[in-house]
Amino acid sequence: MTFSSKIQAVAICHTPYKQKFGIPRQPGLVSAARGFVELQPPFNHIDTVRGLEQYSHIWLLFSFHENLAQGWKTTVRPPRLGGNEKLGVFATRSTFRPNGIGQSVVKLHGIHQQKGKVMLEISAMDLLDGTPIIDIKPYIPFSDAIDDAQGGIAHDAPILAKVHFTDTVQQQLSQYQQSQYPNLQAIIEGVLAQDPRPAYKRAKADPKQYQVALYDLDILWRVIDGSIHVEAIRPSNVQKPV
Repeated sequence: MTFSSKIQAVAICHTPYKQKFGIPRQPGLVSAARGFVELQPPFNHIDTVRGLEQYSHIWLLFSFHENLAQGWKTTVRPPRLGGNEKLGVFATRSTFRPNGIGQSVVKLHGIHQQKGKVMLEISAMDLLDGTPIIDIKPYIPFSDAIDDAQGGIAHDAPILAKVHFTDTVQQQLSQYQQSQYPNLQAIIEGVLAQDPRPAYKRAKADPKQYQVALYDLDILWRVIDGSIHVEAIRPSNVQKPV
């Protein structure tokens, strides 16, 4: 049987994550991160989400739109295995998939309608800013949460690293927190505590300074003795999605 179908984005997701590097590898790991799902025409009618407010969480099905051109492979190297062992693509949550489709469960904080736009306010997402959403479904606890499920190589939550801020960065944070960057320090801590570096970098000395783009800021950091040290915050040079 041959099957093909065209998929249209029903919404676009707006998040603090401006580049793929640094995005949490799973949803729910950085609860401080807030964002919006903006419905797109012809789906941007309040009736399409009527009743959705009774659910605390929703499923987002989305496209790994920045990975599609790179294609996919039958096997991948999961970070949980140190990037050294291979598993089948369907035994992982690799972003390089045959149809480039992902799914995430996020917390729903509210539904807003203003100036012709319908927006879902969400948190704890693991999505790049500008991600196309191809479907939205309510999360149903009695069927979606399975108490005795086995998580394979990802059964346990990741071990978190300690995150330290220099005095200069602490001063910057106190200024940014009062402006347009809600929960900035908590988001930085949540993202960097998971050590977003490639898995093979973690087993050896790595003096390199790294950069993660959050909102319109670059967060500069490096790993020293197993801890994350945030050394600077500056305006970002990462281009925003059009």
